[in-house]
Amino acid sequence: MQRAMRLLEAVASREHGAPAKQLAREAGLALPTAYHLLRTLVHEGYLRRDKGLFFLGEAAERLSSSGAQQKRRSTVSDALAHWRDSIGAPVYYAIYRDGEIEVMCIADTPGNPAVEEWADFRETGHAHAIGQCLLSQLDEKARRDHLDRYPVQSITPYTVRDNDSLLRRLERTGRMEPVIERQEYALGTVCAAIPITAGSTAGTMAISLPSHQAGRLLPAARQLQSEIGRMLGTLAISISI
Repeated sequence: MQRAMRLLEAVASREHGAPAKQLAREAGLALPTAYHLLRTLVHEGYLRRDKGLFFLGEAAERLSSSGAQQKRRSTVSDALAHWRDSIGAPVYYAIYRDGEIEVMCIADTPGNPAVEEWADFRETGHAHAIGQCLLSQLDEKARRDHLDRYPVQSITPYTVRDNDSLLRRLERTGRMEPVIERQEYALGTVCAAIPITAGSTAGTMAISLPSHQAGRLLPAARQLQSEIGRMLGTLAISISI
């Protein structure tokens, strides 16, 4: 296993491929042993051979991609936990993908619990700050498509009343302004969401607070926005976990 790994590492360091003799030398292996292992790695899909040169195969690239994805998930999770502790509020990360709202990660504590998903977040994007923030980043056609599938419905006495009212509100939302929602999704809770866009993916980081702490909401949202700005370079690669 160790010898095969040394060969894989040698191939990975050669973007334009390398012949067996060179790989054997770099991995510190006898040529017959290297040939045997290389054939096995090609058969298993970890390497591919082209005109006498060896390159990483699909199986190795899948492993690499999976590892990178885990690292990206860890980066976002660590960032959310840091902000949760520094702001003193649950922090959420969500994206809009394939026409759906996806809450990817939540960092909370027993003392500051996340909002209970008592009505499906995907179907109630009109009612919570996360959904409103994501919808505000879409073009009008995509917004209307979403509302055709998930029309506005009253969840609390504070929920926006109809599709047109929501569309007007979204139209007025400033491009990088926090989206504020007060008890529209859950009574006793206020939320703020910060827009994040990486490439064509609409994303958001959000916080929630008990309604008696509503005065903290906007300052906390500004703090989150400032901290996201400092880390955006790191998070940009992680945005589409």
